[in-house]
Amino acid sequence: MAKGKAQEVQVPTDHEGVLIIVEQHGGQAKSVSWQLLGQGRRIADKLGTRLMALVMGHQVEEVAQEAIAYGADVVYLADDPVLEQYRTQPYAHTAVEVIREAKPEICLVGATYTGRDLAGAIATLVETGLTADCTQIDVEPPPSRLLLASRPAMGEKLMATILCKQRRPQMATARPGVFEALPKDPSRQGELVRVPVTIREEEIAARVLEFIRDPNRVNLEDAPVIVAGGMGMGGPEGFEMLRELARLLGGEVGATRPAVDAGWIDRAHQIGQTGQTVRPKLYIACGISGAVQHVVGMEGSQVIVAINQDPDAPIFQVADYRIVGDVHQIVPALIEEARRRALVGEEAVARG
Repeated sequence: MAKGKAQEVQVPTDHEGVLIIVEQHGGQAKSVSWQLLGQGRRIADKLGTRLMALVMGHQVEEVAQEAIAYGADVVYLADDPVLEQYRTQPYAHTAVEVIREAKPEICLVGATYTGRDLAGAIATLVETGLTADCTQIDVEPPPSRLLLASRPAMGEKLMATILCKQRRPQMATARPGVFEALPKDPSRQGELVRVPVTIREEEIAARVLEFIRDPNRVNLEDAPVIVAGGMGMGGPEGFEMLRELARLLGGEVGATRPAVDAGWIDRAHQIGQTGQTVRPKLYIACGISGAVQHVVGMEGSQVIVAINQDPDAPIFQVADYRIVGDVHQIVPALIEEARRRALVGEEAVARG
């Protein structure tokens, strides 16, 4: 059988700039959007180009102004009642119109449930490549200007860096918690471009009838405190202690992959290379040895407290505070202290 000649594709040369698609719900931006703006700022500076953001929704101009404060040079604002609730069709339609007008060379989206859905639809419509669920994003300097989108591969045993050499924009979704947002600067100046929304309600097949929120939903991405457990918890009953401590501290419960694989806790709580990447203000690691696969998912936390009875546990190498001892004795003591402080606070409020 004769082999056909591969079709050559001309790389577009009229695309320039980095575009971040900001995800918001109810006028509140997801933290991953500001994290991507931080990384986008670094990439744009490396390329000597502008950083753009796209905000879609209804009555979300405040989010657009926030995007400027977090590093954007130009913010495209698509504000219309048809975009009040996320639906793939109108959001993808609007984003594609902006991309065709702004012609960014790179487009980044958060790897959330919404972001994964939207990014796939956009990439299909503009006929470009998409690297999903990245944990590292960088760029080659000019003249190549290639996006280096890296993600775990081969059963999480390797890191693969994927290039999109012939299509623009180069697209990727990135996990929440991987990158660090720039400090918010309300005095920062930028350009706000209002985008007309051309798709109308009668053209949209889907209707949002009702949102049913899961009361047990795990929100590790935005949790200020995470109390995480590993195999040292001994079983599912050990995680009940962690849930109580997390509740008292206003946080969420996390877990290592071995604890999840053992069936002690749901996979939604998994933190690490094969789970979520988090950056809470406080991370309490309970009975976690500190394998590198877990550490890469939490080492960006502001303060790390590690509890382990092995004084040589690797987790202590990344911890700010180290407690050597039995987690089954220390965690109940922490719970008791948290309850005492909560009671003192309630009494103070009652006294006015």
